[in-house]
Amino acid sequence: MLDGKTAVVTGAAKGIGKAIALAFAKEGCNIVLNYHSSVSEETIQEIEACGVKCLPVQGDVSDFKFAGDLIKQAKKEFGSVDILVNNAGITRDMLLMRMSEEEFDCVINTNLKGCFNMVRHVSSVMLKQRSGSIINMSSVVGVMGNAGQANYAASKAGVIGLTKSTAKELAQRGITCNAIAPGFVETDMTAILSEEQKAAMLDVIPLKRYGTAEDIASVAVFLAKHTYITGQVINVDGGMVI
Repeated sequence: MLDGKTAVVTGAAKGIGKAIALAFAKEGCNIVLNYHSSVSEETIQEIEACGVKCLPVQGDVSDFKFAGDLIKQAKKEFGSVDILVNNAGITRDMLLMRMSEEEFDCVINTNLKGCFNMVRHVSSVMLKQRSGSIINMSSVVGVMGNAGQANYAASKAGVIGLTKSTAKELAQRGITCNAIAPGFVETDMTAILSEEQKAAMLDVIPLKRYGTAEDIASVAVFLAKHTYITGQVINVDGGMVI
């Protein structure tokens, strides 16, 4: 169903983003791989080994102009933009009473404004195509909140609101927009947590295991394939939020 289509994945150098890019490549999608700092040649080769093309593009999605240029590049290179996965995200965890303005702003700018920037620019392309799938990465923290993550929770809750509004605005042209809310997934971002924190997290997961990047990637592919699902938030969390 996805063979020959173009998927733009932000924050795709490693972790969940890389797994999503690989999953779409295995489905036959050409990949526009956005990264902020660096991406390994091995990652690009791994994607191209699936028999597809990979266009790596460095830049910060919180920059409105860059987001527009990224979509233009994708369209120029491959002729269409069929799938957008807004995965780029950061954390700056701190108790609310100690959180600086900078720590709040930088998380909102990347996680929420960056998501808006990409949706804003891709929407014009998809509207002309009368088709497309937008998948935004939220979090269970955006659903239930979490102490020490007011900035992250606010950004991911905002992504949910943006997703539902986008779905309503673009549905008439056959464009879907959904969000994935991962729970505790083993990535570089969660590797910095202490063993005590990890054990406490595991205790509230009914399935009693951490998620994998591939668990998230498989849901992203599912959403891109199913054109009658829109405006939904899919929790992939082992039952944390029931």
